[in-house]
Amino acid sequence: MKRTFSASIVQEGDWYVAQCLEIDVASQGETEAEALDNLREALELYFEEPHPTITPPVEHIEVTVR
Repeated sequence: MKRTFSASIVQEGDWYVAQCLEIDVASQGETEAEALDNLREALELYFEEPHPTITPPVEHIEVTVR
């Protein structure tokens, strides 16, 4: 699925900072295009489902509820 997001780009010193306006995700690059590419990658990682490297053991417990 593809979604469209808005991004603001500001120059801070020698770097450009791209920030997504809908979600609190930002990235930077040496050019505006690089900052946007890095933001795109950061957003894709933000929405990627987590994959545990180690699956913890799951226990079932019985509880009396009144």
